[in-house]
Amino acid sequence: MSRAPKIAVVVKGWPRLSETFIAQELAGLEDRGLDLEIWSLRFPTDKKRHALHDRIRAQVKYAPEYLRHEPGRVLKGLGAAVLRRGFWPALGTWLRDLMRDPTRNRARRFGQALVLAREMPGDTDAIYAHFLHTPTSAARYAAMIRRTPWGFSAHAKDIWTIPEWEKQEKIADSQFGATCTASGAAHLVSLADRPEKISLIYHGLDLSRFPAPPSQRPERTGAAGAPIHFLSVGRLVEKKGFDRLIDALALLPPDLDWRWTHIGGGALKTTLLAQAEALGVSDRIDWRGACDQAEVIEAMRAADIFVLPSRIAADGDRDGLPNVLMEAASQKLAILSTPVSAIPEFIEDGEHGMLRSDAPEALATALTALARDPALRTQLADAAYVRLRQEFGADAGIVRLERLLRAMAAGRPEAAIVLNASAVKQG
Repeated sequence: MSRAPKIAVVVKGWPRLSETFIAQELAGLEDRGLDLEIWSLRFPTDKKRHALHDRIRAQVKYAPEYLRHEPGRVLKGLGAAVLRRGFWPALGTWLRDLMRDPTRNRARRFGQALVLAREMPGDTDAIYAHFLHTPTSAARYAAMIRRTPWGFSAHAKDIWTIPEWEKQEKIADSQFGATCTASGAAHLVSLADRPEKISLIYHGLDLSRFPAPPSQRPERTGAAGAPIHFLSVGRLVEKKGFDRLIDALALLPPDLDWRWTHIGGGALKTTLLAQAEALGVSDRIDWRGACDQAEVIEAMRAADIFVLPSRIAADGDRDGLPNVLMEAASQKLAILSTPVSAIPEFIEDGEHGMLRSDAPEALATALTALARDPALRTQLADAAYVRLRQEFGADAGIVRLERLLRAMAAGRPEAAIVLNASAVKQG
């Protein structure tokens, strides 16, 4: 009996509460027989973890987050690397990258790659990186040193905030690339040396991890003493648009009794707290901070409307297809969001939820309409739940990714290309 393919998975940080889609994928790949080892470029900062993380059997190893903290590992990596034939091509590639991007971050990635190349087990068949920016940089250099095939998954910020030359060269050096939105796939295909290298693979949702939706929700309309409950889940960063939502909440009609719960941490919390205080709505807001998935689902089951006013940030950062929208749909929670990136690929306006601009006036009008119409909320939530079950289950994507990884690990890169080309035609 042949052994399972051994895949080194390079991620930016592990575990992270905001990246359940990665944990779901890795658990699914393990269930399908792949032997995974996780390499994290950063130590965890979240104080909590999801139950899903505990399900993953892969050993987790940490590269030096800062090279100065573990110079011995870096020097040992350098000493081992210079004896490999792949070191000099990797060094040349890194130096060309460094000339165009002369940053400490770029230098750190090569040092981390030296450690990865030395410390990954000798029987590692392939390297797979999540996110096209820093994890793929370290994975690419390490793979070149070891002369090991590698591929990547790209998601949101990593697609839109790194230079075109870097994306083009990484795609050219990789065996395959996967991404989770049609807009992201189209962009990467336009940069690819071989367009069939890029495949659209939605994360989807493993519904076996979630309870069945509530059989019935309260028909609240925001009458005095029976407030309508809005819920948002997401990091407090520019692209999530929560500043616009707070402005919108301040515009709601005086006779609408409402509460808003926010789940997630982030750099803008102090600013948003001050904004809510200045607008006189802070007493209606519950800031819960980071929560595990069980707490998130409990909040979704208690809420009436899920709101995610995503937008494109000034630096080009944006959401892909946020998993929280699918999680809200799994609990038949009515959704209000924006037509940004891949959100319309799941939510069609007026069919599975409401999509509006992130202008506060537009958000306030939509919130009011949903708050006062329980029948509309039920209609939209039911349709989103059906679409989730029929078109956005996790299994199909994991099966396709497994096939790509197995082909690459077996030393059959052309097979991976053929599989990807087939996936592109199907998508």
